[in-house]
Amino acid sequence: MPTLRTSRLILPPLSDANWPGFLALRNNPNVMRFMGEQACENELRLKFESRLGGNVFAIYEAQGEFVGDIGLQISSQNAQEADVGYALLPQAQGKGLAQEALAAICDYGFTSLRLTAINAWVLAENLGSVRLLEKLGFKRTQVLEKAFQMDGEYYDDWVYRLER
Repeated sequence: MPTLRTSRLILPPLSDANWPGFLALRNNPNVMRFMGEQACENELRLKFESRLGGNVFAIYEAQGEFVGDIGLQISSQNAQEADVGYALLPQAQGKGLAQEALAAICDYGFTSLRLTAINAWVLAENLGSVRLLEKLGFKRTQVLEKAFQMDGEYYDDWVYRLER
């Protein structure tokens, strides 16, 4: 898997060296408030290891600071489609870094992996992510009312799609 680059970011394939950053992301309540319930370290380690060798990248600012991760999960039902997921540390949010990383991984998915569509699932309350997806041309295709449960509450899940 190649290392992806943008004007401000370096996105190498996720490796064992990224475990501390992955753990810090998944233990940050401001990051997890839109992603799911926080898990114990053993569960997080299993999730991390399942992403190694897949189409998952660490996100580093050009000066070398880890700020997040992003990845594509190829659909088990259609090898030409994938779901995208990303997470950035709070101090990296609001700077356009997620937009750069998402644009880079979509380009990678469409050109290198020959995908025809990329899907994203986002909680309706995650307005920053909704704006990001729409800015990059993703279209909302589905509203799943009260489909996601977190901390005993139900949330609407919105499905977005970007086609090649």
